[in-house]
This record gives sequence, structure tokens and C-alpha cells, in this order.
Amino acid sequence: MTEWSSALVDTPTILTGDFNVAPLESDVWNRKALLDVVSHTPIEVETLARLQAASNWVDLGRHFVEAPTPLFTWWSYRAKDWEASNRGRRLDHMWVTPDLLPKALSHRIVQPARSWERPSDHIPLITEFAL
Repeated sequence: MTEWSSALVDTPTILTGDFNVAPLESDVWNRKALLDVVSHTPIEVETLARLQAASNWVDLGRHFVEAPTPLFTWWSYRAKDWEASNRGRRLDHMWVTPDLLPKALSHRIVQPARSWERPSDHIPLITEFAL
């Protein structure tokens, strides 16, 4: 994917989905507790950083909600009261090539969706573009 990404010169591109990696300390509820847990290990974080650098991807989540503000898109099904414990991770991402950044008007997560009847453990991301 990094190789594919580096070939995107002059190709406006949006990359979105469940990357299953929470790259920043503020993207997990407890960095120290999760360093050896899938989704926040050093090798995963370093690999995702290489992918991001390959095409100078802009992480819209962190463009609109700057670190160190916590930002989560996933909470385990195992948590009976997921909202109170707030042991989340930011596993879902919306990235754009730099040429699309001026067209990104807003980005938000839909946290209330996690409380819907029969919810996913992931919540939707909504980004508005002026294309």
C-alpha cells in the first residue's frame, strides 16, 4: 500500500476506512496499557506513519480535532458501559492527498451511533467536501 501511495503524484485521492491502527497517544484511552495490544503497537504505528508519509496524506480527523484532544471511533463490545469507561481507540480514518485539503470543509464522528440498537463497535465518520 505504501508503494501504491507513493505513486499517487498529482492524483487527488481520498483514503478512508477501518485502518485498525490508532497512531497517536491521544487516539487511545491509555497508551501505556495498549503498547502491546493490537492496533497501537510500535510496529503498527511506524508502518502507518510510513504509509502516511508516502503521499503526504492529511489525516482529516487530526486536522479538524487537533491532538492531544482525545478522538475515538471504536469502543469494545465487551464494555458494558462503554460511554462511562470511555476506553476507546481511533481506528477509523479519513485521509486526503494535500491537494484536497482546501476542499475539506468539516469532519466529525457520530458517537451517538454507538448507542443505537444493534450498533457496530465502530462509529461513522462524516466529512463534508466542496468538490
